[in-house]
Amino acid sequence: MDTRTLGRTGRTVSAIGLGTWQLGADWGDVDDTAARDILDTAVSSGVTLFDTADVYGDGRSEKFIGSYLADNPGHGITVATKMGRRDAQDPANFTLARFREWTDRSRLNLGVDTLDLVQLHCPPTAVFSTDAVYDALDTLVQNDAIAAYGVSVETADEALAAIARPGTATVQIILNAFRLKPLDEVLPAAKAAGVGIIARVPLASGLLSGKYTTETTFAENDHRNYNRDGSAFDVGETFSGVDFDRGVAAAQEFARLAAGTGLSTSQAALAWVAQLDGVSTVIPGARSVEQARSNAAAGEAAPLSDGFTAAVKEIYDRYFREAVHPRW
Repeated sequence: MDTRTLGRTGRTVSAIGLGTWQLGADWGDVDDTAARDILDTAVSSGVTLFDTADVYGDGRSEKFIGSYLADNPGHGITVATKMGRRDAQDPANFTLARFREWTDRSRLNLGVDTLDLVQLHCPPTAVFSTDAVYDALDTLVQNDAIAAYGVSVETADEALAAIARPGTATVQIILNAFRLKPLDEVLPAAKAAGVGIIARVPLASGLLSGKYTTETTFAENDHRNYNRDGSAFDVGETFSGVDFDRGVAAAQEFARLAAGTGLSTSQAALAWVAQLDGVSTVIPGARSVEQARSNAAAGEAAPLSDGFTAAVKEIYDRYFREAVHPRW
């Protein structure tokens, strides 16, 4: 597994991490045994970063990870959690007092005194330019409640605002073959500032597995069913905000492109993002041990060609640029 430095945290992490939203909620049911097996398989495959949040299953995801850490001393795993969505999305709620409350809960769930990395969880845009927010985060670092902080963003402009702050260690952003805007300014700015990039939704909620058809359905409690119109949270989090039918058609083209790499379609999609200059780690989720093992293998892939990248951009331009690029 390739490894990189995770921005200003100074930590070395695997090029492919593990997103654990699905171990909490919103992706259909994952039982306790399956969740533990997924964590075990990811780590045995070289994964050294888990990404979670305090609202994934109301703490269920954090607790799974905390139990795993307790049972595996000397694990060498970096845990990136998130905070900020346990209350109304009002900038007035992003205060030191609330940050203490939220991080104390995460520390308890994870069973640690100091959180490795805490990310603001896609807060209102105004939060990214509020001095008091960063002062509060700096205070948590000074108090050893957190070792480092970052942000999770919806838009490139939010990412650039956070990168400009000297204490920001990482930026988490949606980045995949169907969402290329971060390549324009965000990745170069982060690299220049020494800020780590955590690429989320790298498979466009599964579209880039190449396995879906226009007839594919999802469980009632899966966000790919109930959030297609953005009624629950930013629609960009579901299929990267692209029209499902167009996404299926584009994914079929991507699958034909990936067939020449010796990788599976999903592995090619993950490897391509992981190999972008400036990306620190990529955090696909996994709902089975097979997915966890396959995802991790993408971190060992040989470099993809310039021709592959050119073809990815051509697919994006033809299917998605007009609708997606101006929005996020």
